[in-house]
Amino acid sequence: MKTKSNLYRKEKIYGLLYVTPPVLGFLLFTLFPVAYSFYGSFTDWDGLGQMDFIGLSNFKDLFTDELFLKASFNTIFMMIGIPIGIVLALLIALGLNRGIPGTTTFRVIYYVPVISSLAAISIMWSWAFNGDYGLVNQFLELFGIKGPNWLMNKHTVKPALIMMTVWKGLGYTMLLYLAALQSVPRSYYEAAELDGANGFAAFRHITWPMVKPVTFFIVVTNIIGGSQIFTEINIMTSTGGPEYSSASVVFYIWQKAFNNLQMGYASSMAVVLGIFIFMVTLIQFKMNEKSSLDI
Repeated sequence: MKTKSNLYRKEKIYGLLYVTPPVLGFLLFTLFPVAYSFYGSFTDWDGLGQMDFIGLSNFKDLFTDELFLKASFNTIFMMIGIPIGIVLALLIALGLNRGIPGTTTFRVIYYVPVISSLAAISIMWSWAFNGDYGLVNQFLELFGIKGPNWLMNKHTVKPALIMMTVWKGLGYTMLLYLAALQSVPRSYYEAAELDGANGFAAFRHITWPMVKPVTFFIVVTNIIGGSQIFTEINIMTSTGGPEYSSASVVFYIWQKAFNNLQMGYASSMAVVLGIFIFMVTLIQFKMNEKSSLDI
C-alpha cells in the first residue's frame, strides 16, 4: 500500500507540473488581460496615467461615434467572403475527391497561401491591386476592361480585401472539406445509385449532411476570425482606406488605443466586440443544435 501511495503522489506531482504552465499562461495572457480590459472600459485611462472611473460614458459615446459605426459595418460587410470561400472550397474539394491526376500537387498549391506570412501576402496583394501596374488590372485589360485603383477607391477597396481573404483561406477550408469527403463511406453512394439517385440528389442527401459538422466549424471560426481582421487592413490600407471605407473594428481599436492613447475608450470597443462574437457564436451553436434535431 505504501508503494502504491508513493506512486500516486509521484503521478500527481508530474500531473501538476504538466498542467501548471498552460494554466498560468491562460491566467496571465488571457484571463487577466480580459478582466483588465473590462475594468478599463469604465475608465478614462490613457494607457500611462491614472485610471479614473467614469461609468458608462465610453459606451454612450461609442454608439454615437460615426467612425465606430462605420468600422462595424465594414467588418460585417467583409464577412461576405465567408460563404463565397465555403462554396469555392467545397467545389474544389469535390473536384479533388474524384481522384483527378495531380491531386497532391493541387493540394500543395492551394495550401501555400495558408502557411505564408500574412504580412507578405498583404504586400503582394497591394502590388496586385495597384491601379497603374497591378496584375489584377493587367488581367482585366486582356478583356478590354479598365480596372480601378482598387485600394484607393471607396467602392472597390472592400471587394478587393474580400478577394484577398477568400484566396488566403481557400486552401485551409478546402483541406477540411476534402478530409470530410474522404470519410464518407462509398457504400452510401452505391446504395443511392442503386435507388436511381442522380448526382444532385446524392450531394443533397448524403454529401451535404455528412460534411455539415465541418461547415459548422468553418462558419464559426471564420466569423470569429473575420470579426478580428486587422493585419491585412493595416498593411494594405494603412489609413483605413478612402473615407474610412476599409477600417475594421479592431483597426479602429488599435488607432484609438495606440495612436490617440484612449485606452479606456478602446477597451469599451473591445468589450462590445467580444460580446458580439459571443452572441453570434451562441446563435450558431443553437441553430446547429436545432438543425441536427430536425435531421
